[in-house]
Amino acid sequence: MVCHVRVLAQLKILLSNDDGYRARGLAVLHERLKQLGSVEVVAPDRNQSGASSSLPLHAPLRVTEAATDIYSVNGTPSDCVHLALAGFLDSDPDMVVSGINHGANLGDDVIYSGTVAAAIEGRYCGLPAIAVSLVGDTHTHFETAAAVTGTVIERMTREPLPADLILNINVPDVPLESLQGIRATRLGFRHRAEPLIRQRDPRGREIYWIGPAGPGEDAGPGTDFHAVEHGFASVTPLQIDLTRHQQLEQLRGWLGALS
Repeated sequence: MVCHVRVLAQLKILLSNDDGYRARGLAVLHERLKQLGSVEVVAPDRNQSGASSSLPLHAPLRVTEAATDIYSVNGTPSDCVHLALAGFLDSDPDMVVSGINHGANLGDDVIYSGTVAAAIEGRYCGLPAIAVSLVGDTHTHFETAAAVTGTVIERMTREPLPADLILNINVPDVPLESLQGIRATRLGFRHRAEPLIRQRDPRGREIYWIGPAGPGEDAGPGTDFHAVEHGFASVTPLQIDLTRHQQLEQLRGWLGALS
């Protein structure tokens, strides 16, 4: 037990998100992670949901110290993590945690998610990374998602996972005592998004809103959708390599016909 406490006391965590440094999900997770070690927050100065892994290449980043060890950045989640790990922090953390997102990051949501992008940026920089989201419309039980995240991190400190994994955690918005458990899952897949919404601005010009995400299409047993729907926290291992390796040999033959 003494050894276990000593390991956690040495843990240094970089915390970010995509809902902005004032978000309740970030604050609740911050309080939980401080029980595991030291935490530095570097997060966007405003909501950056859907920012994916964008980086500003033609504008400077500005950092404001909002409180002790809490910094807001006029950039995306990826900007925040990249800046923190590229020299802003005095020393590198042991891991990057992103969240708690106000809403789901299930299935192909991960392509667009700023929450997941912050974790990916940490992985690019060689650190263990976790993204965590609360699935529901009311955004009530952030403490449940924080508790699951803390449990996963404690397990990682005792038995580290492969270095190239990113863990994408989705937790149903229920009280902790109602959570059914934690399941390892694969990404599901959503139906096509709802149609865009056409409106007119006060000057009569047409404007467009992106339609809501579609419901789960590939959402059966084993998927993140299925686990959360049945009251379980979903933990999905992600990788950065998007190569479809099983298609390479066929593609070589296909391209060979061109020469």
